[in-house]
Amino acid sequence: MQELATLECTQCKNRNYASTKNKKKNPDKLELKKFCKFCRKRTVHKEIK
Repeated sequence: MQELATLECTQCKNRNYASTKNKKKNPDKLELKKFCKFCRKRTVHKEIK
């Protein structure tokens, strides 16, 4: 039940990463701290549809 999730920077709203997640184990949205090349720092990235 793997699903592709696109991650968007909360600061600049650019879509930087794509990740997979298990929809059955984690029904809520992903929230990861990743490096944003546009902001040039580590920011929180949230899953979007």
